Amino acid sequence: MAAAAASGAEAASAPVCVLVLGMAGSGKTTFVQRLAVHLHGQRCPPYVINLDPAVHDLPFPANIDIRDTVKYKEVMKQYGLGPNGGIVTSLNLFATRFDQVMKFIEKRQNASKYVLIDTPGQIEVFTWSASGAIITEALASSFPSVVVYVMDTSRSTNPVTFMSNMLYACSILYKTKLPFIVVMNKTDIIDHSFAVEWMQDFETFQDALNQETSYVSNLTRSMSLVLDEFYSSLKVVGVSSVVGTGLDDFFVQLSKAVDEYEREYRPEYERLRKTLEEAQNEQKKEQLEHLRKDMGSVCVQGNTLAGSDDASAMGPSELILTRGTLDEEEEERESDTDDIDHEVTEESHEEPAFRNFMQETRMKYQRSSNPNE
Repeated sequence: MAAAAASGAEAASAPVCVLVLGMAGSGKTTFVQRLAVHLHGQRCPPYVINLDPAVHDLPFPANIDIRDTVKYKEVMKQYGLGPNGGIVTSLNLFATRFDQVMKFIEKRQNASKYVLIDTPGQIEVFTWSASGAIITEALASSFPSVVVYVMDTSRSTNPVTFMSNMLYACSILYKTKLPFIVVMNKTDIIDHSFAVEWMQDFETFQDALNQETSYVSNLTRSMSLVLDEFYSSLKVVGVSSVVGTGLDDFFVQLSKAVDEYEREYRPEYERLRKTLEEAQNEQKKEQLEHLRKDMGSVCVQGNTLAGSDDASAMGPSELILTRGTLDEEEEERESDTDDIDHEVTEESHEEPAFRNFMQETRMKYQRSSNPNE
């Protein structure tokens, strides 16, 4: 019970990460600005992160800005890329240091209740690029995380375009595996009720498709049957980022999404983290076992080596370990010239030579004293 209470208190203090995705021109940056203004007005300042390296001017102050770390145009020149490739590569480069971003968020988790993350319009970053998976998994493994898909309602009045948006949303949902909210933006231009009706009533959507004569309408008609289940559990909110309407409904859905994360997603991420730690520990044990086998049965206790004194019984590793550690007495005893007494040898050579010298000198003296002999 105590552990569960501690876990609940930790989850309550952790900030909610709102990852805002969407097609180019859907109004993601304006939506993040409106969220920041709304939260500041409630005296709940968010922690804002900008992940769009190609944006010219940000309409809100960002705590972390990718443009301070990665120079988008320099990436294009260095790697010979176009605009889209430059943005994706910039995100990939930034993702390699996302652990530092996580540390900054952890430091501010008691000061900010929400973390707002603005992303580039190149939605492929989060559909197939590695950087999108790294970012979402890093956030979701530590904080309650919700994906918000912003779509342009005024441009989705065509059923084929609407279906294209829904397919993107579906792919992101199954790619990130996180709680998902669809924000139908620009409701100040056109109300989003027609889109909600299309999602809830299959026949109404089919009637709208019957007015389309292109071959794509047949594919869209088939896909609408597949997405029926996707629509049933989807959270949808109509918002106007310019006027600010619909934000209260958005935060209600956001609260439900956080509860969904705590109920369904956090246990799964905890299980995955535990499985990963167990796999890493098992790998370390295997590496240590291989190292022990390579080193042989050497047990180092202090400065002594356990095992037989007979060098012939030692393994090659033991001989390497004992090389250069023999005692001085053993080294002297095992030397090739240790059995020779150098002092005795020198005396044995000097004595006959001196004796011969003395005899020759005596004989010369006798001859000089008796010249007649």
